[in-house]
Amino acid sequence: MEDVPQIGYSKKVMEHFMDPKNVGSIENPDGVGRVGNPVCGDLMEVSIKVENETITDIKFKTFGCGSAIATASMVTELAKGKNIEEALKITRQDVADELEGLPPRKMHCSNLAADALHKAIENYREKSTEK
Repeated sequence: MEDVPQIGYSKKVMEHFMDPKNVGSIENPDGVGRVGNPVCGDLMEVSIKVENETITDIKFKTFGCGSAIATASMVTELAKGKNIEEALKITRQDVADELEGLPPRKMHCSNLAADALHKAIENYREKSTEK
């Protein structure tokens, strides 16, 4: 990537935008969370695989801006390998902090990523109680 200053975007945001981690979906996931923002039109889906209450695999798909891609990539990195209770504690602010900040008008993207993770965990728990 050319070293061009990105106004308002940290180097870490640009890294996760240009080379996102954990893109895609999991076949036969244990939980799926889908959220959207009606104002900006961003959509995000997070799927998880859980073994012994630990997230062993996590993927995301998003239809959104560069910040949405970066926040989704970061939330998957933060949650992978964590147990369910630890992953539920990942906040919107944690995602933004790990990315070394987001422009104020893009903060809603970090909200979407954390919300999609929490919805996936909620879906996992619903499926677990049905068994």
